[in-house]
Amino acid sequence: MRPTRMRPRPLRTALALAACVVLGSLAGAAALPGPAGAAVGTGTSTGTGRATVTVGSSLPLLADGAPPAVVAHRGASSLAPENTIAAQEIARRSGAGFIENDVRLSQDGVPHLMHDATVDRTTDGTGAIATLSSAQLHSLDAGSWFAPVFAGTRVPTLTEQLADLRTRGGNLLLEIKRADDIQQVAAIIDIVRVQEMTERVLIQSFDPQHLRWVRTLAPDIPLGLLRNTLDPDPVAVSEELRLALYNPAGTALEKNPGVVDQLHQAGVGVWVWTLDTAEKWDRHTRYGVDGIITNRPGELIGFQHPRNTSGVPRTGPAGMPR
Repeated sequence: MRPTRMRPRPLRTALALAACVVLGSLAGAAALPGPAGAAVGTGTSTGTGRATVTVGSSLPLLADGAPPAVVAHRGASSLAPENTIAAQEIARRSGAGFIENDVRLSQDGVPHLMHDATVDRTTDGTGAIATLSSAQLHSLDAGSWFAPVFAGTRVPTLTEQLADLRTRGGNLLLEIKRADDIQQVAAIIDIVRVQEMTERVLIQSFDPQHLRWVRTLAPDIPLGLLRNTLDPDPVAVSEELRLALYNPAGTALEKNPGVVDQLHQAGVGVWVWTLDTAEKWDRHTRYGVDGIITNRPGELIGFQHPRNTSGVPRTGPAGMPR
């Protein structure tokens, strides 16, 4: 997914400070108790009371009448630096059922959270992540670019992220940004297994080959295909790749919202990206999508509150068996 366009720095700093107040203190966030009811396994609640999202052996589809799952894009990236533990913590505190993050390998083969091919935009360093060692990445400041309060925030490894989710609660939608061969994908899958998170991770990519490699290595992990534009036949593509999720851009889905019903009939969920306004949330909820990827998970959850009592009619079937 494309780099996020951020708010002007003064407003962003104020929002970041507000987020830190909510957490109690940024430095102490990791020591704070996890949220009650955090998802910890297959078929468990997201903890918000809004939607039950099942992972692992079940498809990530929603029950009729439930609002779409809230997926925090790179964490709560409107309130904290993207792809960091701080953004993950704020997203978790907001009640997001899933954290969405990007993974790339360092020069020495260690998976780290990073969207861009280079570290230039989101750290105080320069250069391609593939040319930097894990130690070099760890030395970078990944927070000051966003707001001064996040100075000293580090680029997390995938191991650090998954350990945090495993112990404190939450599920992960992980996007593989680049993998040159199956061995690099294996480095990612190995960490997911070591952290005992296979039932709480979904893997997505724009590159179908990445998904084929994941399927070979870990057929138990659900797969999602990211798309900027809709395929001529999304159902056929989903069946060929054995997808659990077909994840289009919101602008693409708006051109043919009927594809949601078609995918549901084939047993495939639809998580749309990246929607950040009430008008978009409402429109795509009415399309029947199963999940909304957003930079503003807390605001989306607040938007969904009345929908739990009044109910927005769902246009697509849910809860289908695999």
